[in-house]
Amino acid sequence: MSTTSQPSTETKERRLKRYLRERVEDGEMYFKGKFISDDVDLSPKEIGALMVKLSDSASDLEIEKWSYTSATTWRVEPA
Repeated sequence: MSTTSQPSTETKERRLKRYLRERVEDGEMYFKGKFISDDVDLSPKEIGALMVKLSDSASDLEIEKWSYTSATTWRVEPA
């Protein structure tokens, strides 16, 4: 059963990573998950969980948890 949920997670992770790469081509970006959730077709909660994973695994992106006021703000820039 875990093998069926894994590809779904990988697809979501790839989708978010691709979105972030496109957005930071010209420099850094700041965002809250709730404001990009429609763009990537993910819930803010899913985005938050994936951002933590990507901050460790995405060597081409520099991801930092920037601040927390009603929702986490993330800072992303090309590595």
